[in-house]
Order: sequence, then C-alpha cells, then structure tokens
Amino acid sequence: MAEEESLQLEETSAKKSKKGIFIIIGVAVAALLGVGAWLFLGSSEPEPVASEATTETAGAASSAESNSREAFYVAMPRPFLFNLPGQPRSRLVEIKVQLMVRGADDDVLIKKHIPLIEDALLTTFSGGDVQKLSTQAGKDELRQLALLNVQNTLQPVTGRKVVEKVLFTGFVMQ
Repeated sequence: MAEEESLQLEETSAKKSKKGIFIIIGVAVAALLGVGAWLFLGSSEPEPVASEATTETAGAASSAESNSREAFYVAMPRPFLFNLPGQPRSRLVEIKVQLMVRGADDDVLIKKHIPLIEDALLTTFSGGDVQKLSTQAGKDELRQLALLNVQNTLQPVTGRKVVEKVLFTGFVMQ
C-alpha cells in the first residue's frame, strides 16, 4: 500500500513538472514573438538632431523645391472617340488621356489651354494605324507622338515645354 502511494505521488509530481515546462515554454515563445514584433515594427534609424535655424531654412528650401517639382495630372474632360480605317473593316477607338505636368502653375496653365490640347491630340490619334495600335509598341509610339505634338502646339503659346508625359488611362478599340 505504501508503495502504491509513493507511485501515485511520483506520477502526480511528474505531471506537474511537465505542465510547468509547457507553461515556461509558452511564456518564452510569447516573449520572443513580442520582442520580434517590436524589432520588426520599430524604427531602426535614429532621428537626426538639428538646430532650429537649420531646420527652418532646410524646410523652406525643400517646400519651395517640392512645390515647383510636384507632379500634377490633368485629365482631359472627354475621352477621344474616333474611327480608324482598317483592311477588313474600320475600327472605333476610344482613348482616355491624362497629362502629367510639374508644379501648380503648369497645372493651371494646361487647364487654360485644354481646347488647343484636345485638337492636337485628336489630330494625332486620328492619323494612327489599326495594325500598329493592335500592339503595345504601336501604342507606345502613338503616346510619344502625342507628347511631341502637344509640346510643339503649346510651345508658341506658353514659351516652354509644359507637358512632361501623355498617359493613356483608357484604351478601347472595337
């Protein structure tokens, strides 16, 4: 009988020690996950320390520079819809265009000359070829040609190249 009691005591103490090991392992894993998340999500770069005068002058220079170099996208008010003659049949093409300019001044200037830009783009697009526009290279070529025509059209009016890119935001050919 005494032997049975000692065996039961040994079994319960073994169960308790296994339970304690699992608790310790669980706490260690949770701590490691917490430290890993803190290291992963935390910033590893120290913040620079600067004097107030240096910060003010650098802030003013960077804001003036970013304001004049900030990209603005001007959407044409209507998509360009035109027919292109093709070999078996003519195709209907619809192109949605946005123009990329730099700075708020150029943004206002472009909006002022939208009818002139629309004329240059429609003239360029309607001179396209169905076979070329069926490929990505043909679309890229048309985009570059449109950029050159818009820049050449606006050059006499504005005195400089205002448009940096012509972007096709929609292109459908049926």
